[in-house]
Amino acid sequence: MSLLSALAKQKIDRELTKYPADQKQSACMSALAIAQDEHGWLSNELMDEVAQYLGMAPVAVYEVATFYNMYNLKPTGKHKVTVCTNLPCALSGGVDAAEYLKHKLGIDFRETTADGQFTLMEGECMGACGDAPVLLVNNKRMCSFMSKEKLDQLVEELKK
Repeated sequence: MSLLSALAKQKIDRELTKYPADQKQSACMSALAIAQDEHGWLSNELMDEVAQYLGMAPVAVYEVATFYNMYNLKPTGKHKVTVCTNLPCALSGGVDAAEYLKHKLGIDFRETTADGQFTLMEGECMGACGDAPVLLVNNKRMCSFMSKEKLDQLVEELKK
């Protein structure tokens, strides 16, 4: 039985059209994102299926998935919140924002709240140093200038 749905395969096929036919591996990052969106995280079995679908060695897919922090290699909470603590953000409140979220959620980095709602991660540069503190929600939504008030609003919004 396939772990990738017909819809996921259709989306991957659309990504494959962006590259020469003999360069299927170029769609690896997109294929992993599609698989993760469908399952919430990337199990070894799911990565193996992506590798097979793209005609790649599984280890090559694992290398991509373990290199980039946007891929979840274990289950996460409903909302993965990644706070940039790289030096420019750290100097502009990133560490303070992270500490505030740790206290507010009652978890540390790489932990998930007991209700399964939030996983807190520490991230590297998100390319928006001038907007610090910056965080990313579920690898897709960037939030800038995150004061304590804005962090409180975000947490309440995501709880709904």
